[in-house]
Amino acid sequence: MNKSVFYKLSYGLYVITSGKEGKFNGQIANTVFQVTSEPPTLAVSINKLNFTHEHIRESRKFAVSILSEATPMTMIGQFGFKCGRDIKKFEGISVRTGKTGLPIVADHAVAFIEAEVVGDMDCGTHTIFLGQVVECDILDAAAEPMTYAYYHKVKGGKAPKTAPTYQKEEPPQPAAPAVKAARYTCSICGYIYDPEKGDPEGNIKPGIRFEDLPADWVCPVCGAEKDMFEQEA
Repeated sequence: MNKSVFYKLSYGLYVITSGKEGKFNGQIANTVFQVTSEPPTLAVSINKLNFTHEHIRESRKFAVSILSEATPMTMIGQFGFKCGRDIKKFEGISVRTGKTGLPIVADHAVAFIEAEVVGDMDCGTHTIFLGQVVECDILDAAAEPMTYAYYHKVKGGKAPKTAPTYQKEEPPQPAAPAVKAARYTCSICGYIYDPEKGDPEGNIKPGIRFEDLPADWVCPVCGAEKDMFEQEA
């Protein structure tokens, strides 16, 4: 079975929020799709281990913010690689209260959708929640929505282990002798620091070796410190 086929399916990148009684959480998701038009319904796939899953299951509602290509990796890391049980997910993030009472992430969002759960399906590790849309609107008509392919190819992003599209990567093959500087991989989220690309969002220009990065430099995705990186073989 060639599982690389699944990378050819079209996905987006979204922040899913849910909760009730003043307790809310949000997470990154890539599996959101429209099911019907009359009435408008959409489905979202959420890992059962995620804190947001608990909120959707209890509140029976969720909101979707469609992220733009300009979304910084730090924001994706905050919602995608850190748990709401440990941090305040909405700290430093612009939100608006929706019709459902849920916080809607407005930063770097193209549009939003709010839905009330009308059904769900147990899919083993994940639950697919079916929601009937109660409100939706455009937030930035000029922005381009980020596709999952753009996130991987242009942003250099990785899928967390709880993502429905997560695949365990093969160990890197031994590199042929070369003079170029080594690449380092974050052991937390899988982000790869490539000296040839640098870290544009962190103002690190191409050509800077990992060893020469500032001592306070952290992973642009999950915030891990330098000692959590491993040199590629």
